[in-house]
Amino acid sequence: MDFVTAFLSERWYVLVGALIVLFLVIKVVKTVIKWVLVLAILAGLIWYGASYKDQLLELGTTVGAKVAAEVKNQTVKAITDEVKEAKYSQNADGSYTVSTRSVKLEGKPGSSDVQVTFMNQTFTMKLDDVLKEFIDQAKKNAGQ
Repeated sequence: MDFVTAFLSERWYVLVGALIVLFLVIKVVKTVIKWVLVLAILAGLIWYGASYKDQLLELGTTVGAKVAAEVKNQTVKAITDEVKEAKYSQNADGSYTVSTRSVKLEGKPGSSDVQVTFMNQTFTMKLDDVLKEFIDQAKKNAGQ
């Protein structure tokens, strides 16, 4: 969002100028020539904005990474807050499930990855010390 704001604040005069020219063309010029000029002006604006495509793609990548990191941080926070009420269950296929009121964790013994469901979104996380403690506490809560 900072990039878009910076882009608009630095180049607002180009957009305003293009809008003024468009309105003048629509008012003054006859039909066929009018629409040819309108399309030419719009194509020019698109070409002008396309030169910033790499910066926009980088912005999208950065925002996506920040959102993913924040979701994982919130998940870890929820896990540490709800560890006392965690329930452990062994599934018939050898996998296990650990659940609380807002987090569900599914994995297989010996695997370094677990499936985490948090806020109705499922994603994979590496089994780190925090998650191992969470699983161990859930086992203790279940009496295992």
